[in-house]
Amino acid sequence: MRTDPNIIITGTPGVGKTTHAETLAERTGLRHVSVNQIVKDKECHEGWDDNYMSWIVDEDKLLDALEEEDVKAGGCIIDWHGCEMFPESWVDLVVVLRVDSSTLYDRLSSRKYPEAKLQENLDSEIMEVLLQEARDSYDEQIVVELTSNATDEMESNVDRIEAWIKQWKKDHAANGEEDRDGDGDGGQ
Repeated sequence: MRTDPNIIITGTPGVGKTTHAETLAERTGLRHVSVNQIVKDKECHEGWDDNYMSWIVDEDKLLDALEEEDVKAGGCIIDWHGCEMFPESWVDLVVVLRVDSSTLYDRLSSRKYPEAKLQENLDSEIMEVLLQEARDSYDEQIVVELTSNATDEMESNVDRIEAWIKQWKKDHAANGEEDRDGDGDGGQ
């Protein structure tokens, strides 16, 4: 049984995943797991895509690397643009960060994204691709959509997630087992 929750912070590139994850890790003592960094450091890829200026991720290698990092034991804030590949048993909360298109355009442009990559990410955000992916992959009760257009929203989001973590710990210390549906029966 985990004593600390695992949280996925996901969303289109440019929504503030890393900023949220780093701030939460500092405040809560949970471990920030940057999936992009693991892909690079552990070579969980099949090479580089010049058109999109990104690694072509090998999900099997990546899951193996995350198992080596003992992510499933809990206490991790997983920072990545996708979420469907993570086993449901590893995940206690999925936070999907969203931004409006003009804010996202400005953020991705400042990163000098190639036009095709910029447009694909804008389309993904407009069509709610990652939000739907989260809803399709996990119980709806653990998927939360938060807006991240400005600093004050990020602060509010971090406060909210931090409060959720405290409640999760309290609930799991009291129940002695996971109770995802909140009815006190340990998820039965």
